[in-house]
Amino acid sequence: MTKAQRVLQTPSFKKAVKKLKPNQKKQLDSAVKALIEDPILGERKKGDLAFLRVYKFKINKQLFLLGYSFDDGTLTLHLMALGSHENFYRDIKR
Repeated sequence: MTKAQRVLQTPSFKKAVKKLKPNQKKQLDSAVKALIEDPILGERKKGDLAFLRVYKFKINKQLFLLGYSFDDGTLTLHLMALGSHENFYRDIKR
């Protein structure tokens, strides 16, 4: 099991995080820490989204999806998207 050494965020991910309340950010932080410890927790997608892994977790009983990619060669975790299931995959293709 490899551990991510660097964590990068896309502008769209930062924008989504800005909209969260402080208690929601704590839950997001724990999900990101879990991904740093074990970057292959998320489910790998297929087809046009083959570059993407999605980790599902709950914030205040609502399911959130965290889209990321992990480069094993440089041990870098790229946080790409955060949101509910509605239009998540459509938006990430853009």
